[in-house]
Amino acid sequence: MSRQYRVDDLVDFVTFPLDQPESITYKNVLSDARAQLQHDGCAVIKNLLRPTAIKIISQEIVERKSTTHFSTSSMNPYFHSTKTPDYPDHHPVNTFIERSSGFIPGDSWDASLAIDVLFRSDLLTNFIRDALETEAVHCYADPLAGLTANILDPGQQFAWHFDTNEFAVTAMIDEADEGGLFQYVPMIRNPDDEAFEKIQQVLDGNLETVKTLELCAGDLQIFRGRHSLHRVTRVPKTSKPRHAAIFAYTAEPGVIGRVERTKQLFGRVLPAHEEAERHRVRTDALID
Repeated sequence: MSRQYRVDDLVDFVTFPLDQPESITYKNVLSDARAQLQHDGCAVIKNLLRPTAIKIISQEIVERKSTTHFSTSSMNPYFHSTKTPDYPDHHPVNTFIERSSGFIPGDSWDASLAIDVLFRSDLLTNFIRDALETEAVHCYADPLAGLTANILDPGQQFAWHFDTNEFAVTAMIDEADEGGLFQYVPMIRNPDDEAFEKIQQVLDGNLETVKTLELCAGDLQIFRGRHSLHRVTRVPKTSKPRHAAIFAYTAEPGVIGRVERTKQLFGRVLPAHEEAERHRVRTDALID
């Protein structure tokens, strides 16, 4: 019989008292996360996961790695792979970079697993909501993309892109020996300005505005990826793989992902995706 984990098995409530939101310690952790998010849309809570939790979740990922959908393609930052003649050749829409990585889909997990318990914990969700200073945060209802693990095997990279969700939460589980660095350009675009010229400079190799994070196993990252260009650099062929748990949340309940991007990341869609596509209402006019 499998064990049912509790959140305090996975997070040290002495250092991170998620169950005591009125405590001074909680408020200090929260204040730091808010300050980071307000500064550039990215907060890192160092060593949130217990060392034992890292080992448990790592094993859960390894045991399900055979379900990973790996794909290698040339993508622009908007997850499109075909040239658009309406734009110049030297333009972000027509700049394609190798994306080679994999995702373990949401239907590979079950409620008995530590990774699932952490994702669905009201205590963690409430902390993320408080850090983002928003009214509500809900687990992404997408059956494939709600809870995933991003896999970068040796030789792979996740190219520059934007997220479709307003924010994402990542728990680093297995670091690469080298490479596999998270890089981002804070808030490079907004709903009123695609900032194509600035984006093209980054795609051309100008890294002056790029910030680099060396995330360590156990770190939790809250990131506003809708407006911040970001990537994970290549993991060398001599390195061990990089594994990260991806916890996706939404401001509204019941949200399901786009059919096109779901196919790109998971190689398939479910009836829930097709149904949601028929009733989708966009929240902004950005390319994607």
